[in-house]
Amino acid sequence: MAELNSTPNANRLHIGIFGRTNSGKSSLINLITGQNTSIVSEVAGTTTDPVYKAMEISPLGACVIIDTPGIEDSTALGAQRLEKTKLAMEKTDVAILVFAANDQRDLAEEYRMLENFQKKKVPVLCLINSFGNRSEADVLKEKISQKLRGDNNVLLVADCNGAEGPEEKDTRGKIVGALSKLMPEDYDDTFITGDLVKENDLVLLVMPQDIQAPKRRLILPQVQTIRELLDRKCTVVSTTTDKLENTLSRLKDAPQLIITDSQAFKFVYEHKPKESRLTSFSVLFAAYKGDLKYYIEGARFIDSLNEHSRVLIAECCTHAPLAEDIGRVKIPRLLRKRFGEALHVDVVSGTDFPEDPAKYDLVIQCGACMFNRRYVLSRIDKAKAASVPMTNYGVAIAHLTGILDKVVM
Repeated sequence: MAELNSTPNANRLHIGIFGRTNSGKSSLINLITGQNTSIVSEVAGTTTDPVYKAMEISPLGACVIIDTPGIEDSTALGAQRLEKTKLAMEKTDVAILVFAANDQRDLAEEYRMLENFQKKKVPVLCLINSFGNRSEADVLKEKISQKLRGDNNVLLVADCNGAEGPEEKDTRGKIVGALSKLMPEDYDDTFITGDLVKENDLVLLVMPQDIQAPKRRLILPQVQTIRELLDRKCTVVSTTTDKLENTLSRLKDAPQLIITDSQAFKFVYEHKPKESRLTSFSVLFAAYKGDLKYYIEGARFIDSLNEHSRVLIAECCTHAPLAEDIGRVKIPRLLRKRFGEALHVDVVSGTDFPEDPAKYDLVIQCGACMFNRRYVLSRIDKAKAASVPMTNYGVAIAHLTGILDKVVM
């Protein structure tokens, strides 16, 4: 299975399963999913890369379950596997930390991971897999409860393989029930369009179908925005940039809101009805997936750049770039036109984001439609820790074209 970079997964609740090798992680994911999602073996290190399984789980809803390698992996490729586990942690909305009752060696690594999640305010379910050793499991539960200062988030099960003792009936139900109590209260309560629209609003989408647009398909932000607007009982009209004036002339009323591709910001602003508010897909995703206030501050820092500055363009998808690519061509061109050809621009894609971006003067992040919000926020945390300003495509383009204060967010 591909990593998170697959269309259905970006907006799902990500549940990461972590723990030592042979603690029962793979058995647990098979139990939760009801499928043989991960290979189960007594051989240590069977799970070599994180396994991502997208599915619907009642009452959790749309989820991605992540199975990870053991946190103490000492094999030849252990360091690389642990890097993948760290990446999975950055994507996790709710974590399950698995403890094996028959393996109570030094728990420093588990506690370090627990503290890491707590620092990032990621809810954690500590699951003790007793493997039939109930007395040892009770001792371990007491240790963990003391560490947590309470046992509300500690669950003891007889066997992650599904074998149920007298007190562990419906193991899967107990685990899912415990997870449902840990879900963030505001999860999935936010809209891409925020409070910018209401029922019966007329919304015009301006979607240039240039060389970068996938053949006979719409890009993901457009698809998701259209679906949401329909769910919110809006009237949706779509057009391309070259047909904007013709489309507006055929509408009886001016749209309450126009959403454009950021590349067409300036043109649409100059040709829209005065009463129509304007935003872009990327600006909407700046708030939906990231930290809009921080992005606006980062965009204003653009004015402080010079020809010796270093800028990082951070894409999330791994498409093959073509001519006039927005991240690799258009934004660097806008920056160099203003600050000089010597301006240094690096581009990363997928999950290739630097652990420490301190060598850069500015990071410009894409709309991040392919990643979940938790992962985008982990990138923002790295930028903040390095005191590096960060913005996103839409906010940066609006600033560079002089209309940031004219855009609704």
